[in-house]
Amino acid sequence: MGGCVRDELLGRPSKDRDWVVVGSNPEEMLAAGYKSVGKDFPVFLHPKSKEEYALARTERKTAPGYAGFSFHADANVTLEQDLSRRDLTINALARDEQGNIIDPYHGQQDLNDRILRHVSPAFAEDPVRILRIARFAARFAELGFTIADETMAMMKSMVESGEVDALVAERVWQETERALGEPTPACYFQVLRDCGALARIFPEVDNLFGIPQPEEYHPEIDTGIHTMMVLEQAARLSADTRVRFAALTHDFGKAITPKDQWPQHIEHEERGVPLVKELCERLRVPRDYQDLAVNVARYHLYFHRANELKAGTILKLIQSLDGFRRPERFDMFLLACEADSRGRPGYEDRVSTKPQLLKDAFKAAAEISVKPIIDRGLTGDAIAAELAQLRIKAIKRSLLKKVAPIKSNP
Repeated sequence: MGGCVRDELLGRPSKDRDWVVVGSNPEEMLAAGYKSVGKDFPVFLHPKSKEEYALARTERKTAPGYAGFSFHADANVTLEQDLSRRDLTINALARDEQGNIIDPYHGQQDLNDRILRHVSPAFAEDPVRILRIARFAARFAELGFTIADETMAMMKSMVESGEVDALVAERVWQETERALGEPTPACYFQVLRDCGALARIFPEVDNLFGIPQPEEYHPEIDTGIHTMMVLEQAARLSADTRVRFAALTHDFGKAITPKDQWPQHIEHEERGVPLVKELCERLRVPRDYQDLAVNVARYHLYFHRANELKAGTILKLIQSLDGFRRPERFDMFLLACEADSRGRPGYEDRVSTKPQLLKDAFKAAAEISVKPIIDRGLTGDAIAAELAQLRIKAIKRSLLKKVAPIKSNP
């Protein structure tokens, strides 16, 4: 059903299969040994394969939002009726046990034409579908898929009618986290912007568009465009969605720079921190995402000025990131900052010396052991002070091995 058949036709691997059962009812499924797992509608696990089998069903809109539906499932519901409630034609495909494809809504043609198109006017009843189609755009953009004009028009009308305002935080984050893991996550946010939903759901991101930056360092000028380019580079550098999220949020502070300071954005790093926290709290973003995003927003200029930093400043940076206890966080910080550096026209493939400089400094500092300090009889604050001094000396030695400073962007 659905995605499994779609992916097979696209020649892509499919993670799992799900089945639709026509002409049956819950009592018959249970009698056959299936285990009921559906809370809102009848879904069952096969007694041996554990694959999902759902009774064919129809749905009816009863209230605003994605949860405002009632479902009907019995032996009289046809497969075509079940498929009609799917979001996109390419997801309204089925294959029977003989291998025949059932395609009542021309999903195969839309697959061939690389079109994301809604199945029916019922698409407009569920605001989550705006997020889903944006996520599918992020998944399939590399294959040349685009959104049908009539579908985009429907998405815009859903935003204008306020339907999108009924989205709840958990579903927004669920779809967004999945979108961040797609090959081209920037497409997700661009589609939301195209239909007007970005301003409603992610105003902190939407507000970046139209904000100028110094052309000397940012040929793209527009901060929103820069942010999308940074997200693209983050996707190239790391599959970790936490890195990608931090790349998305790193420049939030530029949106609230006073206009009389444009195109400069002095202290935008610290100004952005409350905005990152506000978004994370509103969407109930997991703590590890928020911690990394806040650190990247607050300290990304340290990365860009790495060649100018004193050893003591580098040590403070590592400590602020809790790098000695959580070295993986330091690595993710470097990846997000490198994406920021590359997220500019002409810089996409430019190799920077800064990640390695900071990695070597971190390695040198991390190799300093506290045991010899304790063995010397030092106690309390004296241990921490001596450890810091030894780490600073180690970082200095590491920096002396590097090339002379080179000019970089602020």
